[in-house]
Amino acid sequence: MPSQPSAVTGAFRRPFTEQVAFFRGKLGNLVPTQFWDDLEREQHDTGFMVAGAQKADLLSDLAMAVDRTIAEGKSLDAFRKDFRAIVQRHGWHGWTGEDTKGGRAWRTRTIYKTNASTSYAAGRYAQLVDGNFALWVYRHGGSKDPRHEHLHVFDGLCLPPDHPFWKIFFPPSDWGCSCYVVGARSERAARRLGGDPDKKLPDGWDAINPKTGVPNGAGRNWDYAPGASVAPIVKATAEKIRHWDYRIGKGFMEGVPEAMRDALAESYRALPSVADDARRYARRIWGESEGMIEPLRTLGLVGPRQAEAIRTVIAGDTPIDLYDFSLARHDLDHVRAAHGSAATEAPRGQRAIVPDDFAALPQIIARPDAIEPAGMSKDGEQLVNFVKRIGGETYVATFVIRRGRRTVALVTMYVRVGKGGSGAATQRR
Repeated sequence: MPSQPSAVTGAFRRPFTEQVAFFRGKLGNLVPTQFWDDLEREQHDTGFMVAGAQKADLLSDLAMAVDRTIAEGKSLDAFRKDFRAIVQRHGWHGWTGEDTKGGRAWRTRTIYKTNASTSYAAGRYAQLVDGNFALWVYRHGGSKDPRHEHLHVFDGLCLPPDHPFWKIFFPPSDWGCSCYVVGARSERAARRLGGDPDKKLPDGWDAINPKTGVPNGAGRNWDYAPGASVAPIVKATAEKIRHWDYRIGKGFMEGVPEAMRDALAESYRALPSVADDARRYARRIWGESEGMIEPLRTLGLVGPRQAEAIRTVIAGDTPIDLYDFSLARHDLDHVRAAHGSAATEAPRGQRAIVPDDFAALPQIIARPDAIEPAGMSKDGEQLVNFVKRIGGETYVATFVIRRGRRTVALVTMYVRVGKGGSGAATQRR
């Protein structure tokens, strides 16, 4: 099992399948709310909310912005950029924190970290149950402003998994709580993990504080174990996934109703960070910037409506729903070699492809002017063109349907200058 990170961003850099399975299990239930406590305790295990967000399309956009942070390791800054774009696009006003710079920073940080910590905890809970450990060990997370109970009463506690303590205090048990739990098979192992098997809970540890309505050490509405109510489902679902790098865009989405999958796919590709990441990915491959080059990057789920449009064009019978659109390093290498030179493109009435062009892909996929058949690849796979006119130029993006990996992958792209037209008529691969 992954070790507890020292900060939320540590978890983000190492998302694990149970964490993503838990969060995506909530995407089929986007709950409109007015106040933060409109959902209580375990209701958060099966529903997604952002306090004050009531419109379905707004909730869809917010859900996918959060999903990217959890499944793809996006930073707080990237989430804030997406959040600002969503708020502006929907004209959402009146939300708590809107009026000041500090308030906006606090609100976005709260949404980001709360969803990170609860999904992480839920994934860990499922792992701990599955691990069949004799003891669970409570560890303080090292907060700069620690809660008395968490640091001085709970830290180091070693209790069996069925102890009622965990039903109330499995962390996080308040806003910003960074405490965590590890499993041990013996008291000796628990000591190695920082536990103290001799430590006991004080009398009255679960007594209700009449001022808060919950025991001391838990925040209001935080007196529950995130993910406990769905742990068997989360674990069973996570076990179905192998080779997670190839499933980021589509894993665990089969339980989401079709109409909602369409909305979530559209929301994903509308996020500024998706376009930014496609551009940065191409720049790294082009050698214009440094950084790790992943073998593949997702461009989001193929929604049911898009799947049907593609099937109609290629006259295929095999469904492609629950595929994703994707970019792969070797395919972008081909695009650069085939269409990255002005000397070869100008005679074709085209201009050289540059990394910034890849930022247009989410828009091209989401709202193409045309989807056209493009024949077969040399490997016998079906090809399809997405054609879109942008800024006086015509983009033609050719995708291959790779059924083995359940993805619709970009294989080439070129840009025609001057008047637009069909991509199929002038295709260059």
